[in-house]
Amino acid sequence: MIFDTHIHLNDKKILNNLDQYINDALSKGVKKFLCVGWDIESSKKAIEIAHKYKGIVFAAVGIMPTEHLQFNDNSINELRELAKDRVVRAIGEIGLDYYWEKEEKVKEKQKDMFIKQIELANELNLPISVHSREAIKDTFDILNYFHVKRKSVLHCYSGSLEMAREFMKINFVFGFGGTLTYKNSVNVKKTIQNIGLEHVLFETDAPYLPPQNHRGKLNEPSYICETVRYVSEFLNIDLNKLEDITFKNSEKIFSRENYETKN
Repeated sequence: MIFDTHIHLNDKKILNNLDQYINDALSKGVKKFLCVGWDIESSKKAIEIAHKYKGIVFAAVGIMPTEHLQFNDNSINELRELAKDRVVRAIGEIGLDYYWEKEEKVKEKQKDMFIKQIELANELNLPISVHSREAIKDTFDILNYFHVKRKSVLHCYSGSLEMAREFMKINFVFGFGGTLTYKNSVNVKKTIQNIGLEHVLFETDAPYLPPQNHRGKLNEPSYICETVRYVSEFLNIDLNKLEDITFKNSEKIFSRENYETKN
């Protein structure tokens, strides 16, 4: 069984044929999905999808750094209300993205958004799903200072093994997807070879970042199976064992058994 820990079923590219994509993935062994929001509206849609596919799809709510123009004084209150729904299993995706934004004032706004959403996750006792693009040091510095209560995940990890080891010290695991199969993904391959399976989750980030065999095409939910198979062969690990360990990792992180909130 496979748990896709970061997917955008709420993206129009998938949403228009949602039943087909989910049923195809289910038939190939993908049994659970975390549908991740990137702003308020997509977070609401993630919750709606999770209710439609109860027990199969769960939701993460958050405002990602590239959506900084949408973040306002009421954003945290809106996310807090959304996160009361028990299908919500994480705050995300949140973090820093310096690839598109170079201005210091925008970077400062992203940091403020990130910190406030970390604080919300701690208030609600939820994990976070972190987006970090060309901002790995600032991402680590913030997470190291504003400690996240729950074990959480660095989505689509692309940093070095050395940085991965630092993140592991502050209770983070890593989401690996289609980019791992790319020929130039040297850092990612080195990381997954050396961190131990207890720190590994799988994801698609669909409809984006498909595996090597599908580059240039829409990333379908079922393609996560190809990534998992690739890792099984790359690490010389039995496929069923790999699926079992990573599925249990995912279930434990995104459980709401210890859910609590402050009134």
